[in-house]
Amino acid sequence: MAAREQILHATIELIGSEGIGAVSNRRVAADAGVALGSLTYHFPDQSQLLHEALVLYAEEEIARFVEIAARLRAAEATPEEVVAEVQRAIAASAERRTAQVAELELYLHASRNPALVEASRRCFAAYDDFAAAALEALEVPDAQRLAKVVVALITGLGVRRLGTAEEDLETPGLALAALLRGVQAS
Repeated sequence: MAAREQILHATIELIGSEGIGAVSNRRVAADAGVALGSLTYHFPDQSQLLHEALVLYAEEEIARFVEIAARLRAAEATPEEVVAEVQRAIAASAERRTAQVAELELYLHASRNPALVEASRRCFAAYDDFAAAALEALEVPDAQRLAKVVVALITGLGVRRLGTAEEDLETPGLALAALLRGVQAS
């Protein structure tokens, strides 16, 4: 991995583990295993470092969910397989706790920094597309519109999991099943 990418990944990890306030050039350089001069060469100021780290996080998350959505659309999955794929995606996100915190920082900073809004929008669009692919595979009518509801549900439960230190990974599946029952009943 190139020094620039090492620096950005170390920044994401630091944001996720200790918050943006903990990001300093010395700390990031040490965590990335690069010389301080290398960091300042690639990122002359802290705002650029934070911006690019959050954008990189979004890009990697987008790629991950685009791949999952493509898999769902390519396979003729059973409802059980679709639910299992959604559960795997949720579990994979939960295992990456520091990345989840960095994701929340992306959204918070996008609310105050117009330069990050597009990265945040694209990240949510990838989540929406993943949810739509799952709903389409389940033959749920109006999957595109309902995708945002599913994403909000999963995101909200993820925030709850982070804020309460609950390790509950079953509730998102139960909530999704309840939502689907309601949609099918209407």
